[in-house]
Amino acid sequence: MSLPPTFPVTDPFVRRSRRLGSGAAFYLQASIVVAFLAASSAPTPLYAVYQGEWGFSPITTTMVFGIYALAVLAALLTVGSLSDHMGRRPVLLAAIVLQVVAMVVMTTAGGVPELMIARVVQGLSTGAAVGAVGAGMLDLDKAKGTIANAIAPMTGTATGALASGLLVQFLPAPTHLVYLTLLTVFILQGIGVALMRETSEPKPGALASLRPRFGVPKAARGPLLVAAPVLVAVWALAGLYGSVIPAVIRSVVGSDSLLLGGLALFALAGSGAVSVLLLRNVAPGRVMLLGTVALIVGVGLTLLAVDHNSATGFFIGTVIAGVGFGGGFQGAIRTIVPLAAPHERSGLLSTIYVLSYLAMGLPAVIGGFLVVYGGGLLPTTREYGIAVMALGALALLGLAIPRRGTVTTESVVVSSSVPAPLKAAVREAEYAKR
Repeated sequence: MSLPPTFPVTDPFVRRSRRLGSGAAFYLQASIVVAFLAASSAPTPLYAVYQGEWGFSPITTTMVFGIYALAVLAALLTVGSLSDHMGRRPVLLAAIVLQVVAMVVMTTAGGVPELMIARVVQGLSTGAAVGAVGAGMLDLDKAKGTIANAIAPMTGTATGALASGLLVQFLPAPTHLVYLTLLTVFILQGIGVALMRETSEPKPGALASLRPRFGVPKAARGPLLVAAPVLVAVWALAGLYGSVIPAVIRSVVGSDSLLLGGLALFALAGSGAVSVLLLRNVAPGRVMLLGTVALIVGVGLTLLAVDHNSATGFFIGTVIAGVGFGGGFQGAIRTIVPLAAPHERSGLLSTIYVLSYLAMGLPAVIGGFLVVYGGGLLPTTREYGIAVMALGALALLGLAIPRRGTVTTESVVVSSSVPAPLKAAVREAEYAKR
């Protein structure tokens, strides 16, 4: 006897079996973070190509980078916690659609305006996605999700820069192939998200969650003042490597290889990801101290290498600076956030977001302006690096001043209105104390 034709559709077991298991869903979401951040760094090796084809100045390069950072910030501050109210899958699907649109625009771009539009769409998409993914991975596995949230963004940045550099250097159609590859990845991930189970029940308050909340509670003001130079320094350094450094390393090596720009960002972000993983169980204050020292030493070695045209010294300095990037940021977040009460945490995190992403975008644009109207590429890089080191030294001075009281993170409760990427940093602090 044949089964009724409706059996395969109505049987609950069959319907459930068509959904991804929790393990597959976890790794899918981790891959989305990696792919989105890879897409964000993919244009870095291509800036020289665009500059040659369209004839724009370094100011434009840094503006293209800076507008992306501001778009990410806008999304994080508004829709960063939207998935807590609408569910993870709808937000992720919308973010992936936006990424597909951005890749199509980048593939067909014929000038700077299209590139700028694509970067804005890409930034909004990334800011929305990392919130949903960060929370979604924690829904499925708090321990693994904490670690993945900490290392996946830097891993994606590193992977995107290196893979883009390789494709651009060795394969044809440099301004198309990278984006078409990413476009294919995003379509496959969209199919995967459509097959995921929802891990968060929708709840009211979606419109209210779109309103950013700013504020620094009294208990966190002193530590934030100490950590602010570290936050500005590490994100300003990331902005430099994402915009100007590709041209610097080509000048140091004396080569037109487009792969070098991707390798530089890969070294910075990759070592940052490794440092976050290795230092996740170290006390936050020590992590910030180690990160600050590594930042100063790494940037100093990099500047010396630039002065002496040493490619080896440049990459050694960059790797050490990357340890400073990862350690300084994670240490600062894990030191400051637990000082705020649950109802104060959303405002504090929004303040940290604004500080960090403005530090990534605005100094890079100023650097591009100085390259054109100041002393040129290498003198501007030297001045930029010295400013980063000075901020690190200021942070060390603040860390050397004794402060009353200690921080415990064992009882931290994270508000649902907190944007998920920094929420993950708070949970990392909790997990490390257990």
